[in-house]
Amino acid sequence: MNRRDFYRYGTIVVGNLVGLGLAIPGVAYVLDPLLKKKAEGGGFQEVAKLSDLKVGVPMSVPIIEQRQDAWVNYPKEAISSIWLVRQPPCNSKETVLALSSECPHLGCAVSLGEDGQSFFCPCHTSSFDLCGKATNKIPPRPMDGLEIELSNDKDPKIKVKFQRFRAQSEEKIPLV
Repeated sequence: MNRRDFYRYGTIVVGNLVGLGLAIPGVAYVLDPLLKKKAEGGGFQEVAKLSDLKVGVPMSVPIIEQRQDAWVNYPKEAISSIWLVRQPPCNSKETVLALSSECPHLGCAVSLGEDGQSFFCPCHTSSFDLCGKATNKIPPRPMDGLEIELSNDKDPKIKVKFQRFRAQSEEKIPLV
């Protein structure tokens, strides 16, 4: 091996090391969003305490999340809201019922009816009782119920697993 071969092989090795040093961060940058776990809709979040709810009186609660879009982190903000009803008349087992405030008809915001004992969607006059059951034929299914957990504290904390569902479908199909 002469001096010229030594320089040639040395240049190849050094060039490959520099290229590798630049490639690793570049590949990590491109793969980062794919490797991160999606936190959106994945877990339960605390929304209220049981003492905040009055029996039979629906309460609207905002769902606040921090979103991430590829490499951009957005600050925590309200992304939707839900309705909480304590001891609904539809199920004596549950102490709290959590319902999505998005109408299953076209996704409009469901508000409290004038009587305070029903829900109403102003977009196409869909109406529901306090259990989320449709009271007219406009919505294709009842309001979407959400999973809840109650802590074992003296004043239990209400945790809800927020999820969105496909509108205009008779089946409750989760959106990914």
